[in-house]
Amino acid sequence: MNYPETIAWLFAQLPMYQRVGQSAYKADLSATTNLANYLKNPENNFKSVHVAGTNGKGSTSHMLASVFQEAGYKTGLYTSPHLKDFRERIKINGEMIPEKAVSEFVAMHKPFFESNQVSFFEMTVGLAFDFFRKEKVDIAIIEVGMGGRLDSTNIITPEVSVITNIGLDHTQFLGDTLEKVAAEKAGIIKEKVPVVIGESLPETKIVFERIASESNAPITFAENFDASCYTTDLKGIYQQRNLKTVLATLNILQKKDWNISEENMNKGLLNTVRNTGLMGRWQVLRTKPKVVCDTGHNKEGLRLVMEQISKEAYKTLHIVLGVVSDKDLASILPLFPTDAIYYFCKPNIPRGLDASLLFSQARGFGLVGDDYISVLSAYNAAVDAASVDDLVFVGGSTFVVAEVL
Repeated sequence: MNYPETIAWLFAQLPMYQRVGQSAYKADLSATTNLANYLKNPENNFKSVHVAGTNGKGSTSHMLASVFQEAGYKTGLYTSPHLKDFRERIKINGEMIPEKAVSEFVAMHKPFFESNQVSFFEMTVGLAFDFFRKEKVDIAIIEVGMGGRLDSTNIITPEVSVITNIGLDHTQFLGDTLEKVAAEKAGIIKEKVPVVIGESLPETKIVFERIASESNAPITFAENFDASCYTTDLKGIYQQRNLKTVLATLNILQKKDWNISEENMNKGLLNTVRNTGLMGRWQVLRTKPKVVCDTGHNKEGLRLVMEQISKEAYKTLHIVLGVVSDKDLASILPLFPTDAIYYFCKPNIPRGLDASLLFSQARGFGLVGDDYISVLSAYNAAVDAASVDDLVFVGGSTFVVAEVL
């Protein structure tokens, strides 16, 4: 199969949580362990940093990768989901995995995938780890897909484990209380491996401290770190929290004899987008009118995005909004301003919520606008209606953002 055929086969044959939801979830790591054994355990052949959390894990992972690149290390980066191209998930020094490497890996192992019912996410993790081993990376920054304890990435033993924060997202899998979610995320904590906690609440801090103690893992709370001397090119006030998490993690890595200088840190943080190709985090798409997109999609993430919008200067606010069908609208719609004009749309995936349903639900929360047949039609209508002094925001779902990039 060529690359387009390979990607078509992957999406058609293998369940993927981001697109189909609960049916793709496996509450067990045995399939991943089986795959890793079949691939001769590539995860044992490179150093890593493991990053979990409800929000901020993608930005944190990209900032860490950028700093390692500036320090001269051959740096792998595994993240999910992708926005435009599947290969965004697997990068080395900011360069996506070659199409040929994806096609050859799938062709070589397709019989195993089919006979063992390997999931999309398990297969992708296997591909990433195998690629990082073959390319002999010095270190790989590995972002958790969902949760932690049962996530397919959780077969690594990293230099540092990182948990950015805890919120109530994916509650059908991770639990319906902050304590339960924290316990799932804390499943990435390994015996004697230092762990950094980006943000904590009283009910989650006690969980982290207990599990770290049981694992003899030194624990650091990044909230106490001073980030005032550092700047990142990732826009949005919420990045200050991620910045503290990154600095606390780098502090531990420096003590573990990773050669990272102050200059490497400054340059890496200032050049994250250029070094890693990160997209969709308070990304300005155009000016006059100013158009911004952000992939924040749960209660905690959207609250921070709305706080950012409130600090912007504009005459009229236009919001292009789409969500997935399993989103708890009662928890997120109250976060949106009632003085904006809304352009409701459905992301072009099976899990997308019909725009007319979103429109009717939003009206009950005082959000007024129209529904559109597609993300692009909603986006174009918003940009056409906006004056040069207005602000257009696009978000609600990673998949909505992907369609306008």
